[in-house]
Order: sequence, then C-alpha cells, then structure tokens
Amino acid sequence: MITENASHYDHLEQMSVQELLTNINAEDKTVPLAVEQAIPQIEALVTEIVKRMKEGGRLFYIGAGTSGRLGIVDASECPPTYGVSPDLVVGLIAGGDRAIRSAVENAEDDSEQAWKDLAPFHIDPLDTLIGIAASGRTPYVIGGLQQARKAGILTGCVVCNPGSAVAQAAEFPVEVVVGPEFVTGSTRMKSGTAQKLVLNMISTSVMIQLGRVKGNKMVDMQLTNHKLKIRAANMVMSETGVTRERAEELLANYGSVRNAILNSSL
Repeated sequence: MITENASHYDHLEQMSVQELLTNINAEDKTVPLAVEQAIPQIEALVTEIVKRMKEGGRLFYIGAGTSGRLGIVDASECPPTYGVSPDLVVGLIAGGDRAIRSAVENAEDDSEQAWKDLAPFHIDPLDTLIGIAASGRTPYVIGGLQQARKAGILTGCVVCNPGSAVAQAAEFPVEVVVGPEFVTGSTRMKSGTAQKLVLNMISTSVMIQLGRVKGNKMVDMQLTNHKLKIRAANMVMSETGVTRERAEELLANYGSVRNAILNSSL
C-alpha cells in the first residue's frame, strides 16, 4: 500500500487566506535549502552531460504529470534563450502532447512507453536521459531509464524522495528531499518547485559550459519580439560602445548579439 507523508498542517479549510499564504510560504522557504544539499549530485550529472554534448550529444527529459510538464518547459526555453536547435534539449511526457494540458488516464503506469516515445529520436550513447518523478516510483520513468542504461546511454534523475526506484534506475540520481507537502501528496507544490530549480541549474550550467553565454549575457538568444530586440541592442551597445542605431543595424545584418559584437568594427 502506498502512503503519503502527512502535511505538517491540518484543518486547512479552517485557515484564513493570510494563514494559508503564510504557511505555504513557510514550506516553500525550505525548498532551496533542500536543493543546496543536492548540489554535489547535480554537479556530477552536469559534468557528464557536458562531456557528451560537446561531442554532439543531446539531452532528453521524461516524466509524467507535473514532472513531465516541467521537463517540457525547461526544454522549450533553451532555443529562445540560447539559440540552440529545438532538437538539442527535448522533453517528453507520459501520454504525449495532449497530457501537457489534461491528465491522460494510466499513461504513467506503462513501463515500456517511454522507450517507445524515445525511439523516433534515435537516442544513442552520446545522449543523456533524465527522468523526472517527484515520488520516485513512476513506471513510465523507471522503464525508460532502465532501457536507456541497457543501451549505454547516460542516465540521471530528479526525485524528491530518498532511496526511490527511479533513483536506483539512474546512474546519476539527484535526490532533493523536500518533506511533506502543505496539501498532503500535492507534489506540484514543494516537489515541483524543487524540480524546476534543479532543471534550471542543469540546463543553465550546461549551456554556459557549451559557450552559449558571454560574460553574463544571452548572446545567442533568439530575437523573437520587440522586448528582446531592445535588450539585444542594449547588450551590443554595452559591449561595443556603438550607438543604438548602429546596434540595431548590426543585429539586423548578423542576427544575434554574438555576431553583432564580432562584426561591430567592420
């Protein structure tokens, strides 16, 4: 029988709005400290990912429910932020794309489906597969990691319970133990926050290691709206000393902050 760690709070329905918000916030404050404890595990995983991606490898996330959605969010933000191909970081969710918006019944219980979902990508030993599962017991994730390891693919995971089956299936587990949720079993709360923080750390540090940041600036970001074009022009002006008009001209001609800076003296 599966049981959930009971919340530190009870009779939530009797709390005022202020009490609810204050108590949720008190629980949320513990999450970054739990993430801090996992930094050595995150470092070990990121180091291995970078080695492979420098050789042409890709990064894949698999998960179900909130965990799967968080992987998709992280993957989808890499192209606009760092100018990389959408195929470089890929997020997959149990139940397919329709599960992004609506729950798909029993999708996470199929231990063979993740490997089937990965098949069209022709995943190979230069790639990395990270399973995301708050509980650490999702069959979809466990099966995917087990098959990946058999195929010689680097595996990691992000879980929020210690000693889980998902962690055992991964070569480089990241275990962020956040403790009971404010609403018992609602892992979209502290667990989801912890997973988001870890995924931010993984993808950001990987992209920096791959040379996608100069100084502290997103020099390869995609210029997809007016706000980003203004930000890009400001970067070029700051780095080169040119006027805004010249910065905008360089960006129009060369397409990115990096290339605009490299060609600013021409």
